[in-house]
Amino acid sequence: GIVVLGLNRSHAKNALNKNILKMMSKAVDALKSDKKVRTVIFRSEVPGIFCAGADLKERAKMHASEVGSFVSKARATINEMANLPVPTIAAIDGIALGGGLELALACDIRVAASTAKMGLVETKLAIIPGAGGTQRLPRTIGVSLAKELIFSARVVDGDEAKSIGLISHVVEQNEAGDAAYRRALALAREFLPQGPVAMRVAKLAINQGMEVDLVTGLAIEEACYAQTIPTKDRIEGLLAFKEKRPPRYKGE
Repeated sequence: GIVVLGLNRSHAKNALNKNILKMMSKAVDALKSDKKVRTVIFRSEVPGIFCAGADLKERAKMHASEVGSFVSKARATINEMANLPVPTIAAIDGIALGGGLELALACDIRVAASTAKMGLVETKLAIIPGAGGTQRLPRTIGVSLAKELIFSARVVDGDEAKSIGLISHVVEQNEAGDAAYRRALALAREFLPQGPVAMRVAKLAINQGMEVDLVTGLAIEEACYAQTIPTKDRIEGLLAFKEKRPPRYKGE
């Protein structure tokens, strides 16, 4: 039930170009409707790099009129990722800058090695984060801190990222260079035993509820809870509890 999506464009530090966005979009599309998928981990196959952001070499060759549509495509792809119905974890074992950090911000949970480097550095290039960064960073770490990081284009390491709430877990890097990925896997395994329908509607309730007032949020929770009542899994959960055994959920 754990799906791992690995970025592997080593010669370009996993920079996001038109092709990689197309491939990501295709992968996310396939995962969206696959009921066997329980958790998705985004990681890098390239040592020391998560994703260096947009491919600036490709960008330099673009006409001004093309830039807007490329950024729109990046924003839409990262949004599709954020809207995956199952939990998503970003395993940041290296550098995550600009669009790379925006990719991680679109995941439900971020785990990073202490040596990882993260930042929205776009203002250095006289532009702004365009794939969700100006919206997801303040929702994650608060408005004031997000402004400070974006205005200064500051890059933080794993420990500082943890202290400001940008990531949930920080781990010491190992010799293989995949400590954050290992931690993400352990987390994903914690999610696996739970009821699949419950996991999907819990994510939906949280995501939608965060954008509205509390009264509306509670109504969203009620509507989401209602989806779990007629499921076979709910009955199985009660039976398993009564019989003192682990439940066998089928996502039905």
